[in-house]
Amino acid sequence: MAAPLQIGFVLFPKLTQLDLTGPVQVFARVPGATVHLLWKRIEPIPTDSVLTLLPTTTFADCPQLDVVCVPGGAGVDDIVNDEEVLDFLKRQAEGARYITSVCTGSLALGAAGLLDGYRAATHWSARDCLAPFGATLSTERVCIDRNRVTGGGVTAGIDFALTLVSILIDRSTAEAIQLAIEYIPAPPFDSGAPESAPPAVLALMQERIAPFQQRRRNAVARASQRLRAGA
Repeated sequence: MAAPLQIGFVLFPKLTQLDLTGPVQVFARVPGATVHLLWKRIEPIPTDSVLTLLPTTTFADCPQLDVVCVPGGAGVDDIVNDEEVLDFLKRQAEGARYITSVCTGSLALGAAGLLDGYRAATHWSARDCLAPFGATLSTERVCIDRNRVTGGGVTAGIDFALTLVSILIDRSTAEAIQLAIEYIPAPPFDSGAPESAPPAVLALMQERIAPFQQRRRNAVARASQRLRAGA
């Protein structure tokens, strides 16, 4: 009898909860799977919204995972230079079947040296932050490159999780989960990507996020320098 799947999500302060909770809802419905929420300690983790999350397992007590996943959010700017988080990802990656992320979580994989030579997706605002880690940008909603599976921005997390379930188990299981959660997206506007958003809306968002983008680029520059120095 096959051992149950071990699926783990790294938590961190200021993560975007939908990056996490969308995929968790999908993976929690996989028969026999165990889903872990991971952090350094068992303590409340504030997200970038009103929700607070509680880890289920610490890094030290985490079993070997079949799937390790990093969600995104503003807090990624801190964990790309957090040696404890990066060391955990490196250790788990040695035995994991799939190394994955949603949104800007791919930058943490990059900072751990896990995307060098791979294609990867990320949030549109961070597309220029993958190259410093040796990754090639993919603008696909879900990017699969060998055992690296990365989702684009925020809502791509559900697509990512359903895709991975179809790989881990089979398509019918993924389709049954899609039906169970009634996932039939029909957005009211076609403004979810910079390529389709009205120019005025895109300009407004670019102005709003410019300071945050610069902070992220600075963090990525430090992380990539350290990665190269340790290579």
